[in-house]
Amino acid sequence: MTAEPMLPVRYRVADRRVETRDSVTVRLEPVDRPLASFRPGQFAMLYAYGVGEVPISISGIGDHSTLVHTIRSVGAVSRALYDARPGSVIGVRGPFGTAWAPEDAAGNDLVMVAGGIGLAPLRPLVRGVLARRPAYRRIVLVAGARTPDEFLFRAELDRWAARTDLEVELTVDRPAVGWDGAVGFVTEPLSRLHVDPSRTVAFLCGPEPMMRFGARVLLRRGMGADRIRVSLERSMKCGVALCGHCQLGPLLICRDGPVVDYATAEPLLAVPQL
Repeated sequence: MTAEPMLPVRYRVADRRVETRDSVTVRLEPVDRPLASFRPGQFAMLYAYGVGEVPISISGIGDHSTLVHTIRSVGAVSRALYDARPGSVIGVRGPFGTAWAPEDAAGNDLVMVAGGIGLAPLRPLVRGVLARRPAYRRIVLVAGARTPDEFLFRAELDRWAARTDLEVELTVDRPAVGWDGAVGFVTEPLSRLHVDPSRTVAFLCGPEPMMRFGARVLLRRGMGADRIRVSLERSMKCGVALCGHCQLGPLLICRDGPVVDYATAEPLLAVPQL
């Protein structure tokens, strides 16, 4: 992080790749001195000059100075970032938040569950564990999308599915012409999955209901809540635990999250309107 965490550092869009009808992946290169290195699961505050700032998780780990973010256009700021073309300059603050910390799960089976845009924060985790494949036992990725056209990183998903040391389960909410894969929510392939409860660590990212129901499936399979990690999403404004916008009970998500274990998250997510 820079000495002034509230001051955006200028980055230039070096590459822009359309993922879906409303999502793009951008590669950013520093105009000035680069920020400190990010870890999988952390996020940056991306600033569209003259429009505003939003939190976006990293979706790839480049070299020491390159940042990769996948942005879904859902509002004025994310639309401006979505529209940014190569050569455009945006502001970046970070790194902020907690990480997936897969090194703590070495020697275990790994189960990664992504819903929709939730695959973006999990992508650096998948890449990282595959780069250190001998450190883990079985690795499973379950990814869901509303339709086949809404899967992020489709070419990369196909390459992962072709590997013999990674199990990939893809499912869509609604059937579509040409789709011969599974249809249903991610909880369905997850409920069929054999897990060794004492030797498995799970990572879930996606809509809050998906994470709650997915975690419940794993809890019913005997996994401890402390072995399930989720990435929480709240309205993060400052990134440095000053403004309180991202408060969730005793947590300030920009500081204490977004990645927390489910033992911490479960009682908080069970409180209506918290």
